[in-house]
Amino acid sequence: MAVFGMVSAVSSFIKIRYLLDKAVIDNMVFRCHYRITTAILFTCCIIVTANNLIGDPISCINDGSIPMHVINTFCWITYTFTIPGQQHRQIGTDVAGPGLGNEYGQEKRYHSYYQWVPFVLFFQGLMFYVPHWIWKNMEDGKIRMITDGLRGMVSVPEDYRKDRQDRIIKYFMESLNSHNGYSFAYFFCELLNFINVIVNIFMVDKFLGGAFMSYGTDVLKFSNMDQDMRYDPMIEIFPRLTKCTFRKFGPSGSIQKHDTLCVLALNILNEKIYIFLWFWFIILATISGVAVLYSLVVIMMPTTRETIIKRSYRSGQRKEIAGLVRRLEIGDFLILHFLSQNLTTRSYGDMLHQLCGLLGASRTPSAPSTLEMNPISHSIYPPAELFGGKETET
Repeated sequence: MAVFGMVSAVSSFIKIRYLLDKAVIDNMVFRCHYRITTAILFTCCIIVTANNLIGDPISCINDGSIPMHVINTFCWITYTFTIPGQQHRQIGTDVAGPGLGNEYGQEKRYHSYYQWVPFVLFFQGLMFYVPHWIWKNMEDGKIRMITDGLRGMVSVPEDYRKDRQDRIIKYFMESLNSHNGYSFAYFFCELLNFINVIVNIFMVDKFLGGAFMSYGTDVLKFSNMDQDMRYDPMIEIFPRLTKCTFRKFGPSGSIQKHDTLCVLALNILNEKIYIFLWFWFIILATISGVAVLYSLVVIMMPTTRETIIKRSYRSGQRKEIAGLVRRLEIGDFLILHFLSQNLTTRSYGDMLHQLCGLLGASRTPSAPSTLEMNPISHSIYPPAELFGGKETET
């Protein structure tokens, strides 16, 4: 029951957060990294450390001359091994199990990863959270403060809603073309997500002795092979039966060698965990790569930004949207994009309508509006007093 309690605590990473409580400052792919993947890795870490699920992680047998707990402890903290040359022999007649048999003159494959699995999984979980932590600190509650009082579907008085919208427009006009540093930080962290998942794939491959890269494809091939001819690749990478050699001094001072057979019950969980992670990392790397390419297209092609704004501002004319995009730099567009995810459709549409009018009018010599007469601030962060309070943490 304690295990399920810990897993429930980890599930807080993927809980649904109401827009009224939390400002949206990223996209779904970004959240797949720091919420879903981090929760998966922490959950796997908890599972492999739960002895009540599988019993003892290792259990070795010998001739009885050495206490059982001594053999178990020694083989757990050092290593066990299998014989690759004995992998495909007939079990029960030629060998006692896959990779077991006469070791003389045979190449050995050592297995010492199993005691490090929970630590590696926990470290990977932290790695997937780091890009979000960097972005959250660089974003510094900007969108939360700007949209405070207008997020979510809660009903607010009309005069209050208009007052908050006017404050957002005032800030946007005063800080126009000064958000490029903000957008650079976001796109950098988005690229960091993609790099991070690639690094994790190679790191796990190195950790498992170069077997992770082809692990998923080998399992798929195994499932399509003939029942009498196929051999499970999961057993080769995560053997359930291994050998361990224990040496001690005999009564006369000579070295005695004890060959033991060890059951690695923990590998029943490890093989399932890593086949799932293989598919998840491939999917995550693919969608992260697509997200990075999509961001490059948004940066390089203003017409893409017009399409994105049009999707959220359906009542706007294409000509006025094109004029708005021409006046905005990529940082300004990113602010507007986040506003569309945090404001109601009505509030966002009214705000864009006013912005189109203000920015369109500013191209021709005319009397400046009240908003345009305010001193221009070049700070990329909104002054707290503009939104009626101190900046809060996201």
